[in-house]
Amino acid sequence: MKYLVAHFKIRCAGEELQTARDLLADEAAGAGFESFEETEEGLDGYVQRDLFDQETLNERLANFPLPSAEIEYKTEEMEDKNWNETWEATGFDPIVVDDTVIIYDAKHASDLHPGQSEDHIEIGIDAVQAFGTGTHETTRMMVSTLLNMDLDGKRILDCGCGTGILGIAAAKMGAREVVGYDIDEWSVENTRHNAELNHVENFEVYHGDAHVLNHVNGLFDVVLANINRNTLLQDMETFKSVLSHGGVLILSGFYEQDIRPIVEKAAQLGLKETGRKAEREWRCLTLA
Repeated sequence: MKYLVAHFKIRCAGEELQTARDLLADEAAGAGFESFEETEEGLDGYVQRDLFDQETLNERLANFPLPSAEIEYKTEEMEDKNWNETWEATGFDPIVVDDTVIIYDAKHASDLHPGQSEDHIEIGIDAVQAFGTGTHETTRMMVSTLLNMDLDGKRILDCGCGTGILGIAAAKMGAREVVGYDIDEWSVENTRHNAELNHVENFEVYHGDAHVLNHVNGLFDVVLANINRNTLLQDMETFKSVLSHGGVLILSGFYEQDIRPIVEKAAQLGLKETGRKAEREWRCLTLA
């Protein structure tokens, strides 16, 4: 397949550069970008030529959530290549969440000796992309929030499931049924693959955006969405429409400055904040 690389140049205060990179990757993912590499001036992003949505990218950059950052980019064609090949080969070190969950790289399972940790919930992830392994703060906060809930017999919705880590975690914590969806086909296949690796048989996955929920019957006790702020605001009404009475909505993928519009949108839908987590600049909200 043919790929384009976009060379993004970020102008901002030095202490804001990493935050700008993280936000930029989040925004560009909504325009079809699959993987990223940090550069001295900003970020290089890789996207399949046929999936590149330049109009969406330009719109998101025009409304970039860090107003002090100025971003410009140029694109060029690249040779056919798996741009995550090096990362996938190297993998990631095991991650422990709240001394209860161990997330390990399924490609390098021998490093952990899975099955030997009787006191932990073990989740193996064979990732075809870096996001969704537990290495990111937002994923860890979402897993930690789930650990503080009683999921026995509950029905869970995982929005933008990625590697499937959140849905798999919920299933291993006792959820009765998990439904997930993702706009990226590779994520759908990766979620199914990881569910099989973890012997999770009650996880149904769909390809598409929030509109796929029109074809899903029933309500959910817990809705999980670790997505960028703009998509959360756009889709929150849909999330609420499939939330059962007394259900919980857990959101992450945004920063402190994003909390106000998210909470205001939630209030319009009859939801209020019942919990909050923070790790570095990232935030996680629980709404009910």
